[in-house]
Amino acid sequence: MIFSSNLNGKNNLWAIDFPNQYPYLFAQVDQQCSFIKIDPENRFVLAGFDNDGDENYQIYSLPTTGGKPQPLVTGEPTDKFFFSHLSKDGKNLYYMTSKNNPQFLNTHRYEIDGQMDTLLFTGEEGATTLESVSSNDLMFITSQTFANTYSVAFVHVNGEKHLLTPSKEEVHTTSDLLFVNDMIYFVTNYGEEFSYVASFDIKTKTFEPVLKMKNENVTSLKWNEQQQLFYFITEKGVTDFLYSLKLGADTPEEITCPTDLISSLVVTENGTLYLLGASPTTPTNIYRKKSGEAFEQVTVNNVLGVSSEQMVEPDVITYESFDGTEIEALLFKAKPELSNGYTIFWPHGGPQWAERKQFRAMFQCFLNRGYTIFAPNFRGSTGYGASFTKVIEGDWGEGPRLDCVHGIEWLFAQGITDRDKLFVVGGSYGGYMALLLAGRHADYFKAVVDIFGVSNLFTFINSVPEHWKPIMKRWVGDPVEDKEKLTADSPITYLDTMVKPMLVIQGANDPRVVKEESDQIVEALQKNGVDVEYLVLDDEGHGFSKKENEIQVYERMLEFLEKHQ
Repeated sequence: MIFSSNLNGKNNLWAIDFPNQYPYLFAQVDQQCSFIKIDPENRFVLAGFDNDGDENYQIYSLPTTGGKPQPLVTGEPTDKFFFSHLSKDGKNLYYMTSKNNPQFLNTHRYEIDGQMDTLLFTGEEGATTLESVSSNDLMFITSQTFANTYSVAFVHVNGEKHLLTPSKEEVHTTSDLLFVNDMIYFVTNYGEEFSYVASFDIKTKTFEPVLKMKNENVTSLKWNEQQQLFYFITEKGVTDFLYSLKLGADTPEEITCPTDLISSLVVTENGTLYLLGASPTTPTNIYRKKSGEAFEQVTVNNVLGVSSEQMVEPDVITYESFDGTEIEALLFKAKPELSNGYTIFWPHGGPQWAERKQFRAMFQCFLNRGYTIFAPNFRGSTGYGASFTKVIEGDWGEGPRLDCVHGIEWLFAQGITDRDKLFVVGGSYGGYMALLLAGRHADYFKAVVDIFGVSNLFTFINSVPEHWKPIMKRWVGDPVEDKEKLTADSPITYLDTMVKPMLVIQGANDPRVVKEESDQIVEALQKNGVDVEYLVLDDEGHGFSKKENEIQVYERMLEFLEKHQ
């Protein structure tokens, strides 16, 4: 088993040779990994690596005994190469690239033995992704993405292209597309609030729903040919669930899961399951389930010196927002013997994402220092139906902001925190919301921490990666048509009322929220005489991949919050 981890402080590839469970260094690259694929004939291993968080992943090969990655499919440092599929015989590698088509992406087939690279098709409308290839390499499925909530899929057969869902015009998503015999099975929310399993008959060209779960969103679908079983993951609010479904059956069987959240599931040919998951007080680990047995933990990734019992499980609460919408949130209460009386308000990133029962070292670090943490899943969050997720599109700063404000007022009304003991901390979209709240509702907060947050929607729209740009109009807005709205929703509009002390943290190589987003807000606030601290990490992108940087950030944040109590 090969996996990526920053076990030694930086991201590298590690391996375990079963039945032993001691991990050893498989490849030292000190970079983030986008995928790992082992050749079916055990001749080589493929992996994708970027450079210090720039997310320009390129494809490398390694011997099966480990060692130094060798360039396989690479280009200029600014080019991106996204792995899609390795043929059943391991001879053909399929991938997408930004090279020569940075906005819509091109799809290639690379013949590994002959080192021949062939352009299969050119993306022309929406970012185009190769999703699946049939076992005989004669059919393939592509998807076009127009927004996080809008992606359509096609099967290509004998030079013809067929839409898998009844209509391209109806906004919906398709994902996890699998060839099974003469059928295609996939996940979609076509015509529904929650995603479900559907099928497409290749011969008759007909679409049919297969399995819908009440108020549960199907997020991942796997197939085991030997067992004739589907395995699928669902999300319900802040928790994940795992099921199996026999081909042709109507009722799934729930599989007892060792974690609250499932990040990844791998199904081997003989039916053994490998699960990557975590819970609020248990860091990410890998678990294995052999047929007929329960899951067993195969990695030991613990918090040094701190037991799960010393950490904090969240309460799941709901509150009513300004228009009667019910908002779910996680409330992490500091242990009474540690509590300092202060609360951190945490708007999550995304924004079409959610704060869920995951492990956050940052949260447990704050809790250990006595801070209570409140994390709402405001409108736009995933897991609460398609309409709830879509409503943030074109409205980044009104509805979600008011959901946050009502969450803050709920904290006060419940006596969880005092009005003079609240901080706001957020990253990515959460950093944007922290800035916006700091500008429009400064009286709520003692101080603000912005971690690579968007400060100006106009500059953000123009600076994102090229293959994001086709979705920006639907997702955020049009700079000309929506000028008034984007101005009202940009934090930089409220510089005069953004007066509280602030710590801004930024990765120098961030391709999603570029450094200029933080530079401009820091420069403007310092010019206004606001107390602003600025930490730039020269070897990071949109996150903290290196352990020494993560520790530095947490220490700096704790020092800043303590200084402003």
